[in-house]
Amino acid sequence: MGILDKIAEIEREISRTQKNKATEYHLGLLKAKLAKYRAQLLEPSKTAGAKGEGFDVMKSGDARVALIGFPSVGKSTFLSLMTSTASEAASYEFTTLTCIPGVIEYKGANIQLLDLPGIIEGAAQGKGRGRQVIAVARTADVVIMMLDATKGGVQRDLLEKELESVGIRLNSKKPNIYFKPKKGGGLSFNSTVPLTMCSEKLVQLILHEYKIFNAEVLFREDSTPDEFIDVIVGNRVYMPCLYVYNKVDQISIEEVNRLAHVPNSVVISCGMKLNLDYLLETLWDYLALICIFTKKRGERPDFGDAIIMRRAASVEHVCHRIHRTLAGQFKYALVWGTSTKYSPQRVGLTHIMEHEDVIQIVKK
Repeated sequence: MGILDKIAEIEREISRTQKNKATEYHLGLLKAKLAKYRAQLLEPSKTAGAKGEGFDVMKSGDARVALIGFPSVGKSTFLSLMTSTASEAASYEFTTLTCIPGVIEYKGANIQLLDLPGIIEGAAQGKGRGRQVIAVARTADVVIMMLDATKGGVQRDLLEKELESVGIRLNSKKPNIYFKPKKGGGLSFNSTVPLTMCSEKLVQLILHEYKIFNAEVLFREDSTPDEFIDVIVGNRVYMPCLYVYNKVDQISIEEVNRLAHVPNSVVISCGMKLNLDYLLETLWDYLALICIFTKKRGERPDFGDAIIMRRAASVEHVCHRIHRTLAGQFKYALVWGTSTKYSPQRVGLTHIMEHEDVIQIVKK
């Protein structure tokens, strides 16, 4: 029996099993086995096959955004509208066969946008170059999931399932669980909160499935068995995802209103160029980028060339971005903007910068 058959059998068993107090250990074990087989499936095969065409694109710009979606939902049209790159768009499926990069210039930042080939059901198992597409998506800062508004929520559920099965967790944070395998001493299990979904026995069973008999486990929040398995495996990627519903000009206004109020969603129409400016604003928030302007002594600030940083960046991060030796020669900095109590404020290396602050660095 192949790995795919084993995965299918376990999934059938999980769907058949009734969820109650009596079956929680059985379900926990099944989920651990499922995660184990999926990890084996993602491992590259030992036999060297024919060398294929490279798929990944070199990371450039201040942030990277991956466009994921089923074939013919408007990904290439969106790339052509947002960037100066022309990606072939046609009314048939699989127009795009490789990864096409483009650059969005917004608020002084260069955001790399990757137009990936359409994903089909079973992509996680390698159908339709699905594995390469998902591997590129793992390297992005934000995923834009392009969906056809006329298809309802079917596409979203299928895509979420495909990404979930390869360890991409969308719009969720890493579970607050401390886990450390040890050489001996058995299992040390503690929790700082009352646990309703996991027990010591279940944790022990899951660890035994992974051949781990000595470990230290501390739950700092009430987590599910799935989240605990994610912590054991350790290769999960937690990233923000923006659900973009295209072709809203083909559905009723009531349906548009309903989709627009779904969390983490934006409705657009590439054909009629509707709501694209709001999508860019939302994308900027999701990327958590800020612009910082520099100023020389006795001169006006340089508003033409901004330094793009991540939110919660300190003065030290700004110094490293300008030049790697600057932090060593740093005496103090003067900052104008919303991060200060008064302008200009004299600050040290640990001061946290905010969007559109102006900084003047004084060296020793």
